Amino acid sequence: MSADLVRSLPDGQAWLHAHLKERRNPFNSIDAEAAAAAIDGLPGLDPESWAGHWTGLAEGFAAEGERAEKAGDRETARESWWQAYQFAFLGRYPSPVHPAKAAAYDLARRYFARAVALDESLVETVELPFAGRSGEGDRVVFHLARPRNGERVPVVMMWGGIDVWKEETFARGRGLRALGFATLHIDKPGVGQSPVRAGVDAERQWDPVFDWIAGRPDLDAGRVAALGFSFGGYWAMKLAHTHRERLAAAVNWGGGVHLTFQPEWQERSRNASSYLMDLMAARARIFGGRTFEDYVGRCPELSLLDQGLLDRPCAPLLLVNGIDDLQNSSEDIHLSLRHGDPKTARLFPGGHMGTGPVMPTVTDWLTHTLSPTTPGA
Repeated sequence: MSADLVRSLPDGQAWLHAHLKERRNPFNSIDAEAAAAAIDGLPGLDPESWAGHWTGLAEGFAAEGERAEKAGDRETARESWWQAYQFAFLGRYPSPVHPAKAAAYDLARRYFARAVALDESLVETVELPFAGRSGEGDRVVFHLARPRNGERVPVVMMWGGIDVWKEETFARGRGLRALGFATLHIDKPGVGQSPVRAGVDAERQWDPVFDWIAGRPDLDAGRVAALGFSFGGYWAMKLAHTHRERLAAAVNWGGGVHLTFQPEWQERSRNASSYLMDLMAARARIFGGRTFEDYVGRCPELSLLDQGLLDRPCAPLLLVNGIDDLQNSSEDIHLSLRHGDPKTARLFPGGHMGTGPVMPTVTDWLTHTLSPTTPGA
């Protein structure tokens, strides 16, 4: 077996500059000029150097946010707090596997709350009781953002993967909110504030969320979609099968289905060049582990084929990914199309998540599928 990839600082800086130029993860609505300068000044890739560098810059933006709020400059304050959050998020990226990165994650959530309190949409953070098992959490935490139109609106539930969590999906929801959707941002099992680790029935964390939506008069429980990014696409696809009566649509954008979870693929992808650092540590953490062996010993249980779900009826489902994905097998899309209900699918150029008009394609499909004229809506 090969050892896990460890990059040099110059290699890491080159990777970061390339992703910043293309606006790819982990650069999510960040100030490009400030980020480029920060990359050039990065002192190291070790957790303490990394986290300290990004959080130090975040604190500068936070100070500006405080000044702008006191001066009554709402727009400047909102942008400053947003950048403070963005830089603190980078401090915990890709996963808080070290105390310095865990502290950066706490800071990122605080700055995020300050930013969205000034957002143009109505944003609330919700905590629901969760009847977890021994060792699990007792609450489900998510953010709801909805247009200020006072109408009963459809809902797109959004979550990311092993490194992009509920706060990072907020910016991607702006286009959907502009079209009249509410967006609900939650962590997938095993990351962030999820009460459960990944496992064969971890989708139960969404049960109280569906019930809560059904009880909200301003949300249309008959038009709810699940949109999962990267590894999170797996959970959107699973919910399309296990909770099809609660979902009007689901999108698996770049997530695994069966082949991705096999040991052979995991060995091939453990040093994917599309990832900066700590890929296996971030993957293993969803099960409570730390190493490649911890992860590969558990991930086969996630297979939707082996769980017998792929041949069961499902909610309307869209599958998208990059055809040359090195992290999750794009062949899982072909496999999925050979089972169960007909599905919509598109492969885009590029690697993980694809390049080109992926988000517009997803948005158009969701808009069409969740329209009031959709049968059963």
